[in-house]
Order: sequence, then structure tokens, then C-alpha cells
Amino acid sequence: MIRIALCVTYDGSRYHGWQHQEEVSSVQQTLEHALSRVANHSVTVVCAGRTDAGVHATAQVVHFDTEVLRTERSWVFGANSNLPADISVLWAQPVTLDFHARFSALARTYRYILCNQNVRPGIFHKAVSWYFKPLDAERMQMAAYYLLGEHDFSSFRGSGCQAQHAVRSIHALSVKRQGQLVILEVTANAFLLHMVRNIVGVLLEIGEGEKPPEWALEVLQSCDRKKAGITSAPNGLYLVKIDYPDHFNLPKLPKGPFFLT
Repeated sequence: MIRIALCVTYDGSRYHGWQHQEEVSSVQQTLEHALSRVANHSVTVVCAGRTDAGVHATAQVVHFDTEVLRTERSWVFGANSNLPADISVLWAQPVTLDFHARFSALARTYRYILCNQNVRPGIFHKAVSWYFKPLDAERMQMAAYYLLGEHDFSSFRGSGCQAQHAVRSIHALSVKRQGQLVILEVTANAFLLHMVRNIVGVLLEIGEGEKPPEWALEVLQSCDRKKAGITSAPNGLYLVKIDYPDHFNLPKLPKGPFFLT
């Protein structure tokens, strides 16, 4: 038995999320179909983090087991020749059987990209979210500091979340402006359903001046989703990095998406 790790990038706009679902298209089933054709047997993949409908990834990591021998190049180009244009395998590498795409991961990093202008963008409208009110990125950064560390993030947990508990540890959370784009980047050991999008919802109210930066702490300590803000749109969200122990020796890529400096 051989275990193969893959890195996958995809535009989630037309998919109903990562996870396989009946009667609707998902990234997982599309990737598995392509890999099964290369392997000449049914392939089931395990991912580092399941993304929601409309959410993108620049560095999703998966693994699967096979008994067939293929070169790394064959896995990459064979899969890509059977994938639609909005999903692409970036690299493939054999790993030891103790590697697990989900359970071996140390941390995950997401980026949320907002186009902040008074009219909706015509270009990249499925690649970024849009907010028409002026945003103060510095105020949003001040609020972000209150969310660092290990906390109960129940206030930022989406309904339907199946996690056993809401305690998560945020290692880093930054908000920066690049021209008309406001970019939030967050790294944590793991995430709850809609956690990043709900954090963005709170920071938006602070960034537009409706709430003070300290409101982020009030929301966090309330452990009540009803005390928080909106759930921001999925199209601005990207899974951009998965951290693994160095001994697995996986390739390291620049964080995307590519159109950011």
C-alpha cells in the first residue's frame, strides 16, 4: 500500500463545498473521479479541512491510498487532464502511512479578501467579497487582537456545526489594506463551521465605525452567536496554507491567491 499526498487549488464558486454530497457537485467527488481514472481503481481522498459552498482553496492538502505505481508527474498531470479548469493539482508526493491530511496538520491558514469600494466589482466578482461602506483596517486590527489565543468560539460558530466543542486556538490574525482590497488572514489549529466568515462579520461592523474594537471581546466572551454580526459571503474566503511537521518534508508554496502582492 502506498500513501500519496496531493496539494489542490480550486475555485469553489460552482461547487457545493468540498465534501461529497448526493445529487450536487462537490470538489471531493470531482477530484476522486479524476484520480480514479489515473489509478484505474476507485480512489477516496481525505482532506486537511472541508471548505463550504463557494469557498476557494490555493493549498488544500489531501491524501489517498493506492497499490499502483505512478510517478509524481503522472499523478499531477494525469489528474489535471481529467479535471475541469477550476480545479488543479499542484504537486503529488509519496508519504509514510502515518501521514494523515487532517490529523497530522498542525495549523490551517485562511485569507478573506474584501473589495472595499462604493460600487460592486465587475471583475473577480466571484473571487472577492464586496463591502460598500469605507473600512478602517487599523480599527479592525485592533479588534483582532482580542481574538488571539485559545478561547471558546461559540459566538463565531455556525449553526449545524458538528464539532464536539468550540474551543480553538488562533495563532495569528491580521487585517491589512492593499489599495481597494482589505485582506484578513487568520491561522488557527482548527476552525469551526463558518468561524472565519463570522469573525469577518464582527470586524466589518467595527471597521465601518458602528462598534468599538472592544466589541469583539464582548462578543467572544458572550459565547452567544446571536450577539455577533453577520456571516460574510463565502466567495472572499480562501484556504491558503496547511502546516505539517517538518519530517513529512512536504513542498512549501507561497500563500495565495496569486493576484495578491
